[in-house]
Amino acid sequence: MMEKSDESKLPIKVEPFGDWFKSFNHFFHDPPFRGFLEGIDEFFKQPLFPQKIFNVKVSSQKDKHLVTAELPGIRKEQIRINILGNTITISVKHQDLYTYEDDKNHIYRRGESFQHTSKTITIPYLIDEKRVKASYRDGLLKISIPKVKGKTIAISE
Repeated sequence: MMEKSDESKLPIKVEPFGDWFKSFNHFFHDPPFRGFLEGIDEFFKQPLFPQKIFNVKVSSQKDKHLVTAELPGIRKEQIRINILGNTITISVKHQDLYTYEDDKNHIYRRGESFQHTSKTITIPYLIDEKRVKASYRDGLLKISIPKVKGKTIAISE
C-alpha cells in the first residue's frame, strides 16, 4: 500500500527576488508611470514626418481630361504643376515657423517645419503644356488638359 503524502511536508520554494519583481511590476503598471509609458507608446505610433495627402480626381470628358485636387488651407504660391511627357505632377510645399514662449518657466522655443507632398497623374497621351489651363479657388485646384488627336495612318497592301 502506498502511503499518502502530506502536503504540509512539501518544501516551500523561496524566491529571493520575488517581492522585488512584484513591486517593480506594480511600479510600471500603476499610475502615474503607466500613463507616462502609454504617452511614449502613442508618440512612437505616429510617423516621424507625417505627410498630408491630398485627394485628386481625374475625369474624362469629350474633349478634355479634368484633374481636380482638394487643397484646403493651401495658398496658390505653394502649388507647383509640372508636366513631362504624359505625366502631370502637382506639388505642394508647406512651411511653418513657430515660436513658443513661457516667461514663467523661462522656456523659449523657435522652430520651423517643412512639408512637401506631391502626386503624379498619368494621361494616356502626350500632354501639350501650352494648351493646359489651371485655376485655383476656395481650396480646389482644377487643371484642364485638352485631348490630343493623333494622326491616322492608312495601311497599304
